[in-house]
Amino acid sequence: MPFLFFNPTYLLCMAPAFLLMMATTFYVNSSFKKWSQVPARSRMTGTEAVQRLISRAGLYGLQIRPIPGSLTDNYDPRTKTLNLSQGVSDYASVASLAVAAHELGHAQQDAQGYLPLRFRSALVPMVNIGSYLGWILIIIGLFLSSASSAASNFGVNLAWLGVAIFAGGFLFALATLPVELNASARARTLLAETGIISGPDEQRGVSTVLNAAALTYVAALVTALLQLLYYVMLVGGLGRRRR
Repeated sequence: MPFLFFNPTYLLCMAPAFLLMMATTFYVNSSFKKWSQVPARSRMTGTEAVQRLISRAGLYGLQIRPIPGSLTDNYDPRTKTLNLSQGVSDYASVASLAVAAHELGHAQQDAQGYLPLRFRSALVPMVNIGSYLGWILIIIGLFLSSASSAASNFGVNLAWLGVAIFAGGFLFALATLPVELNASARARTLLAETGIISGPDEQRGVSTVLNAAALTYVAALVTALLQLLYYVMLVGGLGRRRR
């Protein structure tokens, strides 16, 4: 049975994704660091900006909570809570305003019932199960494929079922991209319309930070696609050998 995750074919398939993830991570961190050192003319911290934008976006009842870590910011639709890292919540920089407004964009999506967000949220249970169950079924299927003829056919079918379940991760990554791009577009609009960000230089900084963050979701999509294609080739090759 081929070694599923670390054989040369797997490494060859995933090498572009690994390199892309490393490049995007570096770009995100460097962009955030650069614009974190540029004070916003409004002198508003991420938390202060969100507090102003809440009324603008009609999101009364939204909670703001500080959390540890760097760039760990997120919106929790279950508790209607905006979680902001210290580097965003407590600093009045162009980067902190961009990130805070982006997360508020997710809260606005949730309040408006934004369809792509609802679709992505509906995928979460399937992805949580599929991320474990998919490759387990593939491994069991590959193991059974080396047994008797009847067990071999069952093993191939089981492996294909694992691939289908694992494909949920790719579907989730695909659904995530428009959600994130829309949240960034909302952030730019909110910051500009309220005057929290002003001037072409600050607008450029906001766009740079948000575009860098968007690239991480592109990288995640490419990674999910290449991993799925590897499993398809692996199980597909197994099926051809059995015939």
